[in-house]
Parts: sequence; structure tokens; C-alpha cells
Amino acid sequence: MRVKKRSRHRKAVKFYSTCFGFREPYKVLVDGTFVHHLLLHRLLPADDAIRELLSASRPTPLFTSKCVLAELRRLGKSHAEDFDAAQLLATASCEHDKVVTAVDCILSLVGDKNPEHYFVATQDSDLREKLREVPGVPVIYGLKNSLFIEQPSVQQRKFAQLDEEKRIHMEKSEFKKLLKASSEGKASGDVNAPGVAEKSKFKRNRAKGPNPLSCKKKKPKPQPSDGQNQGPAVDGEAKRKRVRKRKRSS
Repeated sequence: MRVKKRSRHRKAVKFYSTCFGFREPYKVLVDGTFVHHLLLHRLLPADDAIRELLSASRPTPLFTSKCVLAELRRLGKSHAEDFDAAQLLATASCEHDKVVTAVDCILSLVGDKNPEHYFVATQDSDLREKLREVPGVPVIYGLKNSLFIEQPSVQQRKFAQLDEEKRIHMEKSEFKKLLKASSEGKASGDVNAPGVAEKSKFKRNRAKGPNPLSCKKKKPKPQPSDGQNQGPAVDGEAKRKRVRKRKRSS
């Protein structure tokens, strides 16, 4: 059972990493209800518990906000331990002039597309329902002494699918602009216009001669020496010299 749960969590993290660009170190935004759950069930240290949940290789920073801290402070002594623990977390700047509720503060930090790539950890069922409608917001919650990641909602999966289709398929307006630019480029004779190929790129390579380095050099023909050229003439002269005239006796 534990193996199946871990596999589901890894698939959820991979979905948000692939479709929405989540990268380590993952940032987790927690509210007062989640801090209370961690302390109640002694899921400490909290950053180690969440790091194991996300199967992260690097430490996972936890964030809260000044509005969440203000809400815990207003709850009084019954949540004094929760307030002290939340003060130890990093504070995300919510930029509210006046303190708002924790739900409104977290929704404002997440915005329409969660640009800061927050994992939101909460036990508030109403907040979790609202976050399911925001694309790219993974939700963490606890059940007794275990932590879970909500599987991507139908709205989030549809948004990811539409976003992928937009990247793959060109919009009609962009396609028409490209055709218009291509036709104008052909009419003006501009070879650099979109859709017109440069002529120089399609020239046929003419056959070239062989590489001179790979060819053997021709050996020069042996020329006869002076002695060889004059050999027959010398022999003839020698023969003529040997001829002797005989004197006839009278």
C-alpha cells in the first residue's frame, strides 16, 4: 500500500513538473490549519516529512505569510504553539496593506497561474476546493499521521492539455500572417522572406577533380646518359680505325 501511495505522489509531482515547470527546490506555502496538523500528529521536522512526500533530492523550504501569522495570533493561547512554530518559517511577501484572511491571502499569492510554483499545504476543505480550479497548484493535506498530494483535478488536466495543443498547433492568425509574408516576399523577389528558400542553398555540387594528395606522383622516364647515346658511334669509329690496308707486293 505504501509503495502505491508513493507512486501516486511521484506521478502527481511529475505532472506539475512537466506541464507547469515546477523545479527543485520545491516551495511549499502552508497555512495555520496545516501547521496545527503537523504539531498535533508530531510530523516533525516538517521539512523532512514534506521532502519525503515529494521525493525531493534537495531541502524543501516552507513559507507562510504575515496574514496567516496574524490569524494565528488572533486565535489566542489555544494556538500559541502553532503561532510560535509558524514564526520559524520563511515569510512570503503578500503585499497587503491591511491584514486579510488566510484564505484570501493564499489565493492572492497563488494568483491565476501560480507564477511562483507554490505547493499549497492546508487542511481547509473550502480552500482546497477553490485551489482545484486554479491551474498549476498542487495541494498537500494530512490524514492523521500521513501526508498526501491531491491528484490533479479535471480542470487542471484540461488546462494542461489545451496549453500543450497551443504550443504544438499554430494558431490560424499566425498561419495567415506567415502565408502573407511569404507571398509578399515572392512578389518582391526577396530571397530572405519567410517561405522562400535561398538559391545558394540549393546549388548542385559540381564534380571536382581527385584529391592531389591521394594520387600517386608519376615517375619520370629514365633518360639515357651521354655514354649510352654515343655508344654506337664510338664503336663504329673504333671499327673503322681497325681496318688496315694491305700493301700488295709488286
